[in-house]
Amino acid sequence: MRIVGWAIAVMVALASPSLVLAASKDAAPSVTKEARAKGMADAPALLQASGSDCQLADARFLGEAADPKTKAKTSLYEVACTGSEGLLVEKVSTDPTPQIFTCMEAKSAAEAGNKTANQCLLPGNANPVEGLTPFIQKSGVTCTPDKVRALGHSSTNVFFELACHEGPPGYILQLSAPPSLAKPIQAESCLMFDPNTNVHCELTDRATQMSIIDQLTKASGKPCAIKDRGYIGVASSGNTYYEVACTDGKGYVLQTDAKGAFVKAIPCVEADSIAGGCKLTDTRQAKTDENNLYTQLAKKAGFDCTVSGYAPFEVGGNGKEVVELTCSNRPDGGVGEFPASGAGGVVYDCAHSELMGYRCSLSKAAAAYGKLTDDLKALGKTTCQVSESRVVGVTSDQTGYIEVGCSDGLPGYMIAYTMNPIKPKTPLVCAEAKGIGGGCTLPHNATKS
Repeated sequence: MRIVGWAIAVMVALASPSLVLAASKDAAPSVTKEARAKGMADAPALLQASGSDCQLADARFLGEAADPKTKAKTSLYEVACTGSEGLLVEKVSTDPTPQIFTCMEAKSAAEAGNKTANQCLLPGNANPVEGLTPFIQKSGVTCTPDKVRALGHSSTNVFFELACHEGPPGYILQLSAPPSLAKPIQAESCLMFDPNTNVHCELTDRATQMSIIDQLTKASGKPCAIKDRGYIGVASSGNTYYEVACTDGKGYVLQTDAKGAFVKAIPCVEADSIAGGCKLTDTRQAKTDENNLYTQLAKKAGFDCTVSGYAPFEVGGNGKEVVELTCSNRPDGGVGEFPASGAGGVVYDCAHSELMGYRCSLSKAAAAYGKLTDDLKALGKTTCQVSESRVVGVTSDQTGYIEVGCSDGLPGYMIAYTMNPIKPKTPLVCAEAKGIGGGCTLPHNATKS
């Protein structure tokens, strides 16, 4: 499994309009009728020139200043957008493209200590965090922001940090610049960003961010006294992966879906395909221990197998663990069904496991042909050495069928089996099996029947 990264453009410092307007000492700033009239008159052309798709709801003119050297005039406007983040629009007479700043950037600049930062005052922009809500929703993550921090913007994107009411780890949200709901929006876990780089999360510290792993471990139901925690990354599917190491030497990869909901816990011994496997747990001893455990379970079920490897099947909900086994003491393998309680269990050899819905993939098909040859011998057909096979299926009366071909070139058979337990019942020549699953279809049998 490939873990995808997120390349961030070179960031500029937290920005705010360069035009500084003196605040009144006598009263809190207000929106005058004249300022709103000029703002509403000028805003449509300014928004169009900036490339913004803001649906204009309200606007005001903040003021104008001239550069004493260049004589260039700079005008500043505030705009409220329907269903979107509010904006500060700065227009310099010598530049045809106005500069766009979000109300959240202005608020963050003031909170960072910039006392001259112009602020949004229009009623529609009273809560800049609320203006980001549709962008957060479109990003696909579940986050009701308790706190938001503007990180700055590049020529093409603007970035925010989100601390969520739902808890850690928090996110960094990337929007287009100017913000547009019609353009790509991304939200990535704070854990993706190294605290020592210029782009990182500060609203929650690293320890708090990592506490998501404690929550996921609890949700997994796995008995694990946590020793260490790690962040793995995000797959192209949107699933996110974390690692937890336990004091008993075991460890797990914890998977969440694209919205952050717990999906499953994968033992480290089974997680080698996920970004190179666990880094906090030594899986070598754990794999040896697991092999020994499955050897014991297989032999208890009557299947003589010294387990040399295994792979779990993606099944669940029936209280059983289902694993494919390879054996160092025999060429064929099997599929074990082992109850979670540890009591009982059954192993289906790879010659017959597909009748139960489990196809072996760790051992070669030819390794199981000897078992099918033995089935024919038990039914009195002693001349056929099985050289190919095909599982046909199980009928409604619980009779299983496997088609086999013979190495001597003579016509093969359709073998009927009882299902509980699986035992050979009847050998049918292909001419007699035309009504069973479409009859014999193995290449050799199809030409002879």
